[in-house]
Amino acid sequence: MAANYIPRLLFVLLYLTELVHCLTPAQWRSQSIYQVLTDRFARTDGSTTASCDVNEYCGGSFQGIINKLDYIQQMGFSAIWISPVVKNIRSSGQDGDSYHGYWAQDIYQVNTNFGSASDLVSLSKALHGRGMYLMVDIVTNHMGYDGCGNCVDYSIYNPFNQQSYYHPFCLIDYSNQTSVEQVLLGWRQYIDGLRIDSAKSVDKAFYQPFEQAASVYAVGEVYDGDPNYFCDYQNYLDGMLNYPSYYWITQAFQSTSGSISNLYNGINTLKSACKDTTLLGSFMENHDVARFASLTSDYALAKNAIAFTMLADGIPIIYQGQEQHFSGSSVPNNREALWLSGYSTSSQLYPFIATLNMIRKQAIKQDTGYLTYKAYPVYSDASTIVMRKGTTGSQVIGLFTNKGSSGSSSFTLSSSASGFTAGQAVTDVLSCTSYTADSNGNIAISVNAGAPRVLYPTSKLAGSGLCGGSSSTSGIPTTIRTSTVTGGCSTPTTVAVTFTDKVTTQYGQTIKLAGSIPQLGSWNAANAVTLSSAGYTASNPIWSGTVNLPAGQAFSYKFIKVNTDGSVTWESDP
Repeated sequence: MAANYIPRLLFVLLYLTELVHCLTPAQWRSQSIYQVLTDRFARTDGSTTASCDVNEYCGGSFQGIINKLDYIQQMGFSAIWISPVVKNIRSSGQDGDSYHGYWAQDIYQVNTNFGSASDLVSLSKALHGRGMYLMVDIVTNHMGYDGCGNCVDYSIYNPFNQQSYYHPFCLIDYSNQTSVEQVLLGWRQYIDGLRIDSAKSVDKAFYQPFEQAASVYAVGEVYDGDPNYFCDYQNYLDGMLNYPSYYWITQAFQSTSGSISNLYNGINTLKSACKDTTLLGSFMENHDVARFASLTSDYALAKNAIAFTMLADGIPIIYQGQEQHFSGSSVPNNREALWLSGYSTSSQLYPFIATLNMIRKQAIKQDTGYLTYKAYPVYSDASTIVMRKGTTGSQVIGLFTNKGSSGSSSFTLSSSASGFTAGQAVTDVLSCTSYTADSNGNIAISVNAGAPRVLYPTSKLAGSGLCGGSSSTSGIPTTIRTSTVTGGCSTPTTVAVTFTDKVTTQYGQTIKLAGSIPQLGSWNAANAVTLSSAGYTASNPIWSGTVNLPAGQAFSYKFIKVNTDGSVTWESDP
């Protein structure tokens, strides 16, 4: 049932935004978002074997998320988007129970299946302590679930406890804009966090006052593949989830006969129709659409689709389970329990996604115009598309193909397309293959086993941790990231510091960071920070991790190696 009493609801939205770190739309451009379905991400007890009936609550919690933030951050994500947090009706609707959080009953109470209000605050603080950000899913289009329209007990809802707050039930004419705005679409159509879903179901006049009052970025879902219809909503919203590109990317890479031409033409159309494609949310999976792996099991095709999505214009969004190649199709089978994967960091796609986040961060660091530079296709054929993004000299060239894991090809990338110059050294950061442009600036490219290529100037890789882009431990710069906030938000008192150690390890060994302050374990090896090997290769054995430390505090630290038997080797004094 759909509520239309916006002023009171806006108050609740503003109350909940206190849990969100203040970021402007421009600041959101540089983020990378991991979508969490709270009930299915992690349990408080840490189980990786607990069964999960996908129609029912399975035990995921706010505390479970806190416990597994390393898993998310070490994949390179700087923000998470979680399920709606308010109290829900417990009922067996057409899609099971309210584990997803979209059947609101009382928007002044937290869904206790996920934890307490203090647990939610703790999650927010844990994220901010890491220099990460929280996007809260909030439903404004409806209360309850799509059930019997004539047998509703309105008294159980808070605050919308009278029938007068709701639109009358009627059949929907989806071709009529007024009808689409004024009648319910069911719980799948929702408004969440500072992400506004079901944008077609809410009067457009709602958006601008909401965004102005909230003073943070809001991304809306316009579930439509027509660029002209879709892009009109950017006259009212900062950004939207990029559904047109989702359809084109899926069609292009779901099989070896996919349509590259539709993707090529679509990208150009979208850039012309939308006000700013760099503020769109770029995705290829979420909790409402079929998993890509349900369409094809080919890892090469999945890698091409993921790489295209993450390096396109806008803010990349990865839905939990993509990194484990989950293959659920329709709702609710696409809402699997992630803990059953064991949170593997050695699966094919986990380090692949981590590498993509690393090259995106490096491109942002090296090129102040990267985030607002609008990517465009510079080459295409029946099975390949080449995209260019970034200022000349720091440009990222992505080569994507639907040849599949059994396919291969080769062609010459011209200087006019890539912007590379005669004799310039470039590196494919996904395979660490080196190329040198010929006297005309052209580069001969081979595609093996259908793998994507992401080319970047070798000279710009220093300090990235990619493909030899870092020196030895003593020479590796410690990267310090600071946050600038506006709109009356308080200045952070902590600084996110990235530590990198280049050291060869054997299977089962790990590298930790120990230091003189509590955040680094106070020289206690048992409490030291475990670094990630997501970017580790035989030629570039890099361990890295980001820790949020008190601003302005001096400290000392060492890297330690933990062996399979638990023994510890400390780094020598400099």
